[in-house]
Amino acid sequence: MTGPRIAKIDQSKLRENAYFALRDAFTRGEFAPGDTVNLRGLADQLGTSMTPVREAVRRLVAEGALIDTPSRTLMVPPFDADRMQDLKRARLALEALVLDQAIGRMDSDTLDEMEAVLAAPRDAGRTTPDLQQNHDFHFALYRKSGSKVLLPLVEALWLQYGAYLNLVIHHHDATRIDEHKHHHEIVEALRRGDRKAAHAALAEDIERSFRVIAPETTGGAAV
Repeated sequence: MTGPRIAKIDQSKLRENAYFALRDAFTRGEFAPGDTVNLRGLADQLGTSMTPVREAVRRLVAEGALIDTPSRTLMVPPFDADRMQDLKRARLALEALVLDQAIGRMDSDTLDEMEAVLAAPRDAGRTTPDLQQNHDFHFALYRKSGSKVLLPLVEALWLQYGAYLNLVIHHHDATRIDEHKHHHEIVEALRRGDRKAAHAALAEDIERSFRVIAPETTGGAAV
């Protein structure tokens, strides 16, 4: 079993780059609920010393991506159905607001960028949904909102949601998911200028990921 993929960093800006590399890994779902991490292992993967990693981890603890247990073990928050429900409700609300703002600023170049993300070739041998591709698609859309308030809030939600995304990707039903079905629906709705359809496709995309890992608690329509 391979470990989480964390890109090595530019040594010229160690503190910020260590944080952004780790935040990116958490956001993309490289860590699962209950995973433990150690500073030395993270430093080795990043190709840096312990100091910038220690500072990055402090920020990630403050942002809810990690918890510092009484035994001083660093852990991804364990699975919690109530917390997952809160994350789902928050994502549905905030990402709908960001979508609204993005619709008002949408142009063909952004839609072309989103379609290019979906059309990018998959890694050889990959059978599960692509974490990076999913992230790149959504944030190509959300960045178009230009919101300096909402976008950081959505990024913070994805940071905490990443561990649940990891469960989705490794769920036994993952290979049966048409991972880009709703993504294509979003692009098509935006090209038509159909705000209602774009919102419906985004909501269904968000709901589906939560239904995969906890179908009995998430509710909503079937996939």
